[in-house]
Amino acid sequence: LVEAAVKSSKYHMKRIMGTQVFTYEEMLTLLARVEAVLNSRPLCPLSNSSDDDFNPLTPGHFLIGAPLLARPEHDLTDVQLNRLNRWQLVSHSLQSFWLRWRKEYLHTLMQRTKWTTPELNVEVGDMVLLYDAATSPLSWPLGRVEEVKPGSDGIVRVVRVRTPSGSVLRPTNRVVGLPRE
Repeated sequence: LVEAAVKSSKYHMKRIMGTQVFTYEEMLTLLARVEAVLNSRPLCPLSNSSDDDFNPLTPGHFLIGAPLLARPEHDLTDVQLNRLNRWQLVSHSLQSFWLRWRKEYLHTLMQRTKWTTPELNVEVGDMVLLYDAATSPLSWPLGRVEEVKPGSDGIVRVVRVRTPSGSVLRPTNRVVGLPRE
C-alpha cells in the first residue's frame, strides 16, 4: 500500500513539474506540502462510536498525534504560469498535484466491482465522505451512516448520513466509504 502511494505521488509530481525549474528551497517546500497532502488522507474512522464523532484517522495522527491542517489558498490552477511569481508557482504546482492525486485516490475508494460478484453493503455506523462534483474534495463533509434503505433486491441503494450540519439522504453512488477496520 505504501509503495503504491509512492508510485502515485511520483507519477503526479512528474506531470505537474513538467519542464519547470525549481530552486532547492522551492522544491523542498513543494515536497513538504505534498507530504502533508498525502499524510492528511483519511484512513478510517478515529473511533467506532457513532455519537457525533466525524474525525477520521490520518497518517498525520501517527506522525504528530493530531491531524495536519493547512489554510486554504487562492485557486491558481487557471492562471497562466508566466503570470505567477515564484511562491505562486509552488502553490500552483501543489494545487495541480492535489487535483490530480485526489481524483486518483477517490477513484480507488469509489471502485465498484462488476455486479457479478457480491459487494459489501454500506452499513449503519460507516464513516463516509459526501461526494459533490461542484466543490473541492477538501470541502466534502464527513458523515456517519445512520440509516440504510435497501432496494427490492436487498442491496442498499440510499443512505441517510448524519453530518455536523444535519442529516441528508444520498444515493450510495454519491457517498465514498472510508476503508473499514
